[in-house]
Amino acid sequence: MVTTLSAPVVIPSLLAVGVLLLLCAVWPQEADDLFSQGQRWVSHHFDWFYSLAVTVFLVFLIVVAASRFGDIRLGPDDAKPEFSFISWSAMLFAAGMGIGLMYFGVGEPMQHYLKPPTVAGSTPAAAREAMLTTFFHWGFHAWAVYGVMGLVLAYFGFRYNLPLTMRSGLYPLLRHRINGVWGHTVDAFALVATIAGIATTLGYGVLQLSAGLHQVGGWNTDSDWFRTALVLAVVVLAGLSAATGLDRGVRRLSEINLTLAFLLLAFVIVTGPTVFLFQALSENIGNYLSSAVALSLHTFAYEPAREANWFGNWTILYWAWWISWSPFVGMFIARISRGRTIRQFVVGVLLVPTAFNLLWMTAFGNSAIWLDTHVALGGLAQTATNVDALLFHFFEYFPLTKLLSWLAIVLIAVFFVTSADSGAFVIDTIASRGAVNSPLWQRLFWAAVLGATATILLAAGGLKALQAVTLVAALPVALIMLALCYGLWQGLRADRAHYSQDLAPSTNFWSGRHWRRRLEQMVHQTTEPQVRQFLRETVLPAFQDVAAELRGTGADAVIHQDENDGSMRLIVPHDGLRDFVYGVRPVRKTLPAFLVRNAADPEAQGHIHEPVTFFEDGREGYDIQYLRQEEVIADILRQYERYLSLNADQRTHLLSRAPGHTEARKAAPD
Repeated sequence: MVTTLSAPVVIPSLLAVGVLLLLCAVWPQEADDLFSQGQRWVSHHFDWFYSLAVTVFLVFLIVVAASRFGDIRLGPDDAKPEFSFISWSAMLFAAGMGIGLMYFGVGEPMQHYLKPPTVAGSTPAAAREAMLTTFFHWGFHAWAVYGVMGLVLAYFGFRYNLPLTMRSGLYPLLRHRINGVWGHTVDAFALVATIAGIATTLGYGVLQLSAGLHQVGGWNTDSDWFRTALVLAVVVLAGLSAATGLDRGVRRLSEINLTLAFLLLAFVIVTGPTVFLFQALSENIGNYLSSAVALSLHTFAYEPAREANWFGNWTILYWAWWISWSPFVGMFIARISRGRTIRQFVVGVLLVPTAFNLLWMTAFGNSAIWLDTHVALGGLAQTATNVDALLFHFFEYFPLTKLLSWLAIVLIAVFFVTSADSGAFVIDTIASRGAVNSPLWQRLFWAAVLGATATILLAAGGLKALQAVTLVAALPVALIMLALCYGLWQGLRADRAHYSQDLAPSTNFWSGRHWRRRLEQMVHQTTEPQVRQFLRETVLPAFQDVAAELRGTGADAVIHQDENDGSMRLIVPHDGLRDFVYGVRPVRKTLPAFLVRNAADPEAQGHIHEPVTFFEDGREGYDIQYLRQEEVIADILRQYERYLSLNADQRTHLLSRAPGHTEARKAAPD
């Protein structure tokens, strides 16, 4: 059977998943206690680190997008986006947080409203703080986590042509070692985290679907057989979607998701407290933007233990959850973003989903709080702890309750199919080390693995334990992501230097004559005596010819030589202006190790000497070692023409009128 799977990644990953399943299925309570203690320990001791790391991710993305690196394309310079902006946005929304919005759109604002961290519950202040906190958890910071992972993978995958896997982001740090044990370990870790995260989410999604079907249809949905059937249905539909390919399957499902979500959102806004919702949206956005900096680094260090516990159980839990999901969502975002510039990527990933999230949370969260206060009179608050069914209790206060609930069930189901399909695609990509055109059976296999994992955990009651494992694993993932940020910055610097490197002046002037001599110079390292000889035999005569011609026109020109550093310069003074100086000096440069190893000269050393120009205004010089005498003269005249042109420009007088250095005008013998 044809396969692209990488054994060093797949085998350890499946063994690790098998061990975790065994623990969570055979000893669910013990595993839950053990892993939950680990989760609480990590949250308590590293809450500051999570807050700092997530904030760094957001600032890093903004800086990269605003810098000159923002114009770099994710792929070759002529690459074009594979998907339209609408399709791309729909897939971002569906893969990243679509199912979470359905689950927490009502549940989180209501729980914060009833038990806010710093004010009294069930008050207007509590409502304001509930929406601010919800915005914070689902806004820019969450998408910055996904954005960093997605940008790193897309950049190194499409720009450096490295495998579209997590190991590739560490290329600037590990270099060739990404193909060894270190790279296999990183990818295996990402594979286990992705399987655990998606399977856990599928499990909780089945619980919400079951609650909805029980609430709406009155079905008995508590049996393991029914939940297993739901998982099987999701896996089968995901397999059918996988068979049609990413461009057709996931894209079409995502567009269906977005359409249904907008219909549901519009219905809630129009039939709910419409004017209040728009007023609340404006105030929510204002509160969020004005409080974003303070919230980003707030760790409740000075608050009582109650608030600190709330911080660990909510904000830190969210940051850990987004980080643990970042290999999956980031990989998927990277795959669909080829051809976009870095600036387009960052703006799209940060702004588009965040804007939709804020609108969604306002429509559902503020509507729930308003209904509980004005209509239900505490009825929603009484069921707020049952998050699985809370959305469907919320719909009871709207017209067309049954139709609305069925629409939500369909939307949740399609979200799950999309998550399972895109999850199988991402897992297969990691397991295949980024191989393209892997056989269909592999994606179907991973979809089956996800379904089997979710089914076993549901039957054994081990979902909470595996969720705790996933959140603990977020700590090393966060450390890896910080390393990825450093690696990306190094890669971008190398990218900009590579593509902005122009041909040397010696090439611009070169006509192709004496090419054998020039080739010999290029493949052998130039020594300092050879550079000094070049200055005496080529540069100095060129200076003398130009100086003699200038003197013949009535201008002054002097040549100065410095025996200490071997430099020489041609100086043309002008009264009231900065002197024109064209100088050349020997410069010693260190060579990269691989150039020394591959040099044609068997006695090659780790450095080279070059004749490099320098100028009075401090501009960066360049190597002229391949120029012949008449070409040096042409370069001098080019720089002199620039000098005269700048002096005639009123905008540059602040520099050109600066006092020139005249102490070196003493002429050397011609």
